[in-house]
Amino acid sequence: MTFILGILFFVIACFGYVLLKGAPYLPTLNKQVEEALDMLKLEKGDRLLELGCGDGKVLIAAAERGYKVVGYELNPILAIVAWYRTRHYKNVTVVWGNFWNKKWPKSDAIFVFLLKRYMTKLDTKSVQECRQPVKLISFAFEIPGRVPKAKKHGLFLYHYK
Repeated sequence: MTFILGILFFVIACFGYVLLKGAPYLPTLNKQVEEALDMLKLEKGDRLLELGCGDGKVLIAAAERGYKVVGYELNPILAIVAWYRTRHYKNVTVVWGNFWNKKWPKSDAIFVFLLKRYMTKLDTKSVQECRQPVKLISFAFEIPGRVPKAKKHGLFLYHYK
């Protein structure tokens, strides 16, 4: 019984900690994943960074299009799930960690599904980290003070130069 309570506490702690640092786990719908990747108009071999990769759904869709993909995930349980689901893709890397505190790898595009309260912070971090032109697509929330280049079904596309 103590073991089960310990596991339950660990799971609750993992998902609860993420709420304090980022967004809760909400899977992106398949339709939005495909539309987001279409909006980015990337070429095979281009690099996509996913900030908060959850269970790896976007990583898999991007890998199947031939993109090189890096996904950050704060929740260790979800990082393991994403790693397990993507382990056969040589073009996918899953990083367990807080992307706010890391130097982002060079990318051609970024996919993110955060909460509204983090969008200004995301904008600031994107300006700091993106040394080359980068397309950023946000699901559900707009970046305050920036005009999206395109909008479609809750997806907002931005360009950083």
